[in-house]
Amino acid sequence: MEVLERHNVIVSGTGEQALVFVHGFGCDQRMWRLVAPAFEARYRVVLLDLVGAGQSDLTAYDPARYGTLAAHAEDVLEVMRALALPPAILVGHSISATIGMLAALQDPARVAALVMVAPSPRFLNDTGYIGGFEPADIAELLEAMDNNYLGWAGAITPVIMGHPERPELAAELNNSFCRTDPAIARHFARVTFLSDNRADLPLLHTPTLIVQCSNDALAPLPVGQYIHNHLPNSELFIIETSGHCPHLSAPEATIAAIDRFLGSVRIA
Repeated sequence: MEVLERHNVIVSGTGEQALVFVHGFGCDQRMWRLVAPAFEARYRVVLLDLVGAGQSDLTAYDPARYGTLAAHAEDVLEVMRALALPPAILVGHSISATIGMLAALQDPARVAALVMVAPSPRFLNDTGYIGGFEPADIAELLEAMDNNYLGWAGAITPVIMGHPERPELAAELNNSFCRTDPAIARHFARVTFLSDNRADLPLLHTPTLIVQCSNDALAPLPVGQYIHNHLPNSELFIIETSGHCPHLSAPEATIAAIDRFLGSVRIA
């Protein structure tokens, strides 16, 4: 089907319950390769690339349409409908945790549970809210992307990944960023870093696991606690690791957190 080709959808595993993995900014479905296979024996595992990322149809990226995260949420739901999935568990990393939340709000009957890995509803600091960045920080970040995208990627990926003792992790993330079309990346970065979805949190009643890293430069600990405090049906699990990508730097702990949640939550 056209939608499945557009998003380079790959389905594996067995079982009636589906796990749908959605990657973060600058990444693609390959970033789940250390986590997703652990669930294939018990779940139907769905991997996809957001439009504009990975092996998706780049010609389908319309900046006007994708000026909000809601469009990506609509795409995820369209993939789920095309696969005729029963109510599924959405696993989203970083900005795709927010995309997963928006999908659950758009079509609650289709999303049985959410797993938010290193989420942030707003990256900018605000009165009474610690998001991690001042407006000047984001302005500088976006300007650096505009001036020299590849140079920016090389500088920012070690900060995002953490673990300086494991440079291969930052190198992998940098390679992923560099495979992304710079024009699309710059546009999606503005949507990502300037979005504010805090008001959506209290509206969501879907069972949700928040997986937070103990030392994350992009989504510090107060962000995870804020989400937990404002999300009615949520639990917070903190992984003792640095960086913003625990599915790469601490896959075993990430798998264990998701597995524990799926074993305890009541899914209709």
